[in-house]
This record gives sequence, structure tokens and C-alpha cells, in this order.
Amino acid sequence: MPRIINYERPLFRGHAPFSVYDVPIALAVFALIWAFLTVGRDMTAPVLPDSGELDLAFIRLPYYALRSVARMFLAYFFSLLFTFVFGSLAAHNRTAEKVIIPTIDILQSVPILGFLAVTVNGFMSLFPGSMLGIELASIFAIFTSQVWNIVYSFFQSVRAIPRDLTDSAAVFKLTPIQRFFRLEVPFSMIGLVWNSMVSFGGGWFFLAASEAITVLGKDIRLPGLGSYLATAVEKGDFPAIGAAIAVMLLIVVLLDLAFFRPLLAWAQKFRTGDVFETEYESAVLTAIQRSTLVETFVEKVSRPFWSFLIDRLPARLAASRIGSLAGRRRRGLSITGIILLVLGGGMVFFMVGDGVVFLFQSMTLGELGVIGLSGLATMARVLATVGVASLVWVPIGTYIGMRPGLARRIRPVIQIGAAFPANLIYPLVFLLFVRAGVDLGIGAVVLMFIATQWYILFNVIVGTLTVPEDLKAAADVMRLRGFMRFRTLVLPIVFPFWVTGALTAAGGAWNASIVAEVASFGDHSMKAFGLGAYIAQATVQGDWPGIVVSIVVMCLLVVLMNRFLWRRLYRYAEEHFTLEG
Repeated sequence: MPRIINYERPLFRGHAPFSVYDVPIALAVFALIWAFLTVGRDMTAPVLPDSGELDLAFIRLPYYALRSVARMFLAYFFSLLFTFVFGSLAAHNRTAEKVIIPTIDILQSVPILGFLAVTVNGFMSLFPGSMLGIELASIFAIFTSQVWNIVYSFFQSVRAIPRDLTDSAAVFKLTPIQRFFRLEVPFSMIGLVWNSMVSFGGGWFFLAASEAITVLGKDIRLPGLGSYLATAVEKGDFPAIGAAIAVMLLIVVLLDLAFFRPLLAWAQKFRTGDVFETEYESAVLTAIQRSTLVETFVEKVSRPFWSFLIDRLPARLAASRIGSLAGRRRRGLSITGIILLVLGGGMVFFMVGDGVVFLFQSMTLGELGVIGLSGLATMARVLATVGVASLVWVPIGTYIGMRPGLARRIRPVIQIGAAFPANLIYPLVFLLFVRAGVDLGIGAVVLMFIATQWYILFNVIVGTLTVPEDLKAAADVMRLRGFMRFRTLVLPIVFPFWVTGALTAAGGAWNASIVAEVASFGDHSMKAFGLGAYIAQATVQGDWPGIVVSIVVMCLLVVLMNRFLWRRLYRYAEEHFTLEG
């Protein structure tokens, strides 16, 4: 029977007023405060007239790295906030699910260049003359490359909570807030951590497009590693490219040591049953656990705050007049909400319809036909990418996941590969295509595979690691081996995780088509026939009708794929492959 193990190493082992572990903790806190103040000051600085110029001196790389990492973590914070709000709402409300999940399906297919084309002017107008508007546009673009994978992971985890745990929550009369913090977030924690690694990789992948904003005739280069690399590639500066790749790789390794590995080690206490036989260790987590500064902060600040938020605040709200007053007004508010929804929906429908008519009147039937055919070409590449990635990584991922010790040892290598932005090696792969005479129509599948393969691998490994030990023992007793063991034991449990990975990989492939179907390095350039290449060209040229119509076509194709493929696979997984306690 699945159960949440209440497992946690002693958080604090000493009660001395000072510990040797306090020194690195204090230094890290001061460093974070300094970085926060520095980045905050520079993000709100006035816009400089030479915002399109970027210094390629090596000495500037540490500062650029700090700015890029700050944007990544800000986008990650908003991604988690979005996930917990809308992922939880979709998991609990069928009506909300029918709206939220299809909307997310559409949004994850919109390329980052499309988001930038729409949002960059809006953010700049909110903060005229300040870098903050451009910074927010960049952070929002990174957010759109991170959030969808995390939302799907949390949604799938909440929907997969065993019935005995939900029944126990009902017996103990947990409030919605208590259920969220004490059941749903802990149960989904391991999947969230693993998918956060992949999402960071997606953020690194689109960092260049997010920091070197070249849309609608604008050429804005924010200080950062992405814009540094984009400038170096444009100039064909091989030393600068090598330096950017080296710094990026160093950052990925440091983030793994200082952030993701401690998170993964800490998340072990949320494992179910006897999953994760081999523990993950982290020197950083050990220092945090043994620091008296952290102990004091937890006892005086953190624990009282969470206790008030989870336990006392809901009880006070339930017992106050506010609750009864809200109950009496609920009917009136609902009627008002319905009226506002109808009026707002009518206005939006009218505005969208008028805009669609204008856009399609601005284009000829021949142009619309080209966009439609290019969309079908890109969709074929997306399906080919997901198919190839599944054929390669499902067997390998299940092999790794069935051996937790191997998963623990190989995870850092996989994490580095997933977090390392694949588009950094695109110029080298493109040169190989040029020398080998490979057409980019086929080469684009290779480039999209390099960028999106990790979504499937990570989800398959996580799914395999959740196979209960009692089922493994039963399979051993029945002497199930090879393909029979995979088909009867592993596949039913891994299948829902594979669907999540394949769905997010498909969304990533649609996005990656923007940079995979158009490739250039120095004097060499190639373009494949596809929707990604069309959007990239229209965005650079500032062709608003082409941008909007091509994005609409891409969204329609994604909706069709989700409706007739991924939604049916999700439903099949829920009906046939759910573990009940």
C-alpha cells in the first residue's frame, strides 16, 4: 500500500551557539544579498543609447553570468507560483481543467519570439526610459520556456495521488490549504525537482533569444551570457564562443552542486514506499542541516510562519465573520461574475474576430497556403522528434530507473546534459551539416532532438523510480525477465510519465523549430521549409500579419495534436494505469 514515509535526518545535530558550518552559510547569505542589490540596481537603470552593443571582453563574463542566473531564478520563481495556482486548480476542478489545460497546451506551443513580439513593447511602455521593462520582457520569455513542464508534472502528480492518501486527508479533515501543503506538494516534490532541472535546461536553451531581443526592427542586447553568445556567433568570434560555453558549463555544474543536488537530497523525505533505495547526498545540505544560524532562523521565523499560514490562519478565517459574510454574498458575487464574464467574453470575441478578419484580409490565399503547408511540415518534424527520442530514451531510462544506484551516479551527468543549452552546439552541428551535405529539412529533426530529448528521459526515469518494491518482488517471484518484465511491470507505471514527457517534448520541439529550421554561422546559412523558419523570418522583418497568422496556425495544429493524441493518451493512462492503495 503506497504511503508517505515520515523520513528525515535530524535537521540540527548540535546546540552550540556557533558552528563551523555557519561560516559558509553566512558568506553565502551575504553574497546573495550583494548579488540581489547589484542586479536590482542595474535592472532598474536608465536605458542606454547603445543597448544594441555588447562588450565581448572575457573580464565581463562573470557579471554577465550573474545577470543571466538572476533572470533564470526570477523566472523559475514565477513558474512555481503559476504552477501551484493553476496546476492545483486544474487538478481539482474538472471545469477548470477543460479551460486551463488546453490553454497551457496552446501557450506552450507559442514560440518565444512570438511572446517577445507581443510583450516587449508592452513592458517597455510600462516602464519608459528604464531597463526594467526590457528586463521583465526577458524574464517573461524565460518563464514561458520553463513553466509548462513544471505545470504538467504537478498536475499529473496530484491526479495520481493514491486513494488511500486522499481518504486519509478527508478523515483528518484537512483544509484545502493543509491538503495542499501536507499532501499534494510533498507527493509531487520529487517530480517537481526532476522536472525543474529540465525546465532550467529549457531556460538556458532560449537564453540567447530572451536576452538578445531582435524583433519588430528592435535590436536590444541585455547584459547576459545569452546575448554574449549571440553576439559572438554573429561575429564568428571562436574564442568568445568557447569562453561563453565554458562559463555556461561551469554555471550548470555549480547550480547542480549548490542547488539541485541539495534539493534532490532533501526531497527524499517525500518519497513513497521504498522507492529510491539509494540516498542522494549533498555537502551543501549537510552544512545547512548542521548550521546553528539556520536552526535559529527555522525555530524563530520559518516554523512559526508556516504554522500560522497552514494551521492557524485557515482556522481563524473559518471562525470569523468574514467566512459567513462571504457565504451570504456568494450568490450575489456569482451572479455578478457571470454577468461580467458574459460581457467581457463578448467584447473579447468581437475584438478577436475583428482582428482575425483584418489579418486574413492582409494576406493572399497563396501566403495562407504556404503557412498551412509549412505548419504541416513542422508538425511532421515534431512527431518524428518525439518518436526518435522515445525509441532512444524509453529503454535507456527504464534501465536506469530500475537501478536506483545507477540513477544516483548518473544523474549529475544527465542533469548537466539537460541543463546545458543545446543551441550552443548548434553552430558546430550546422557546420557538420554543411560539410556532409545534409539538408536542413532532415537536420532540423536532429537539432530538435538534441534540444527536447531530456523531457522524455527525465520523466521515464522518475516514473521507473516510482515502481513499488512489492511489485518488483512479485515480478522476481514470477521470474519475469527482459521484455516481459518491461511490458507487465514497468510500462503500465511509466506510461503516464512518458505521456507527460512526450507532451512537453512536443511543445519544446515546436519552440525549438524557430532556431532549428533557420541556421547560420559566419557566411554559411540554411533554411528549411517549415513554420518555425517562417515565424523567425517574419519576426525579424516585423511582419505583424505573418507573425500572428503563423502563430495562430501553430496553435491550431498543437490543439489538434493535443485533442486527438495527447489528451486520449492521458485519459487512457488514467483509466488503465493508476495505482490504487
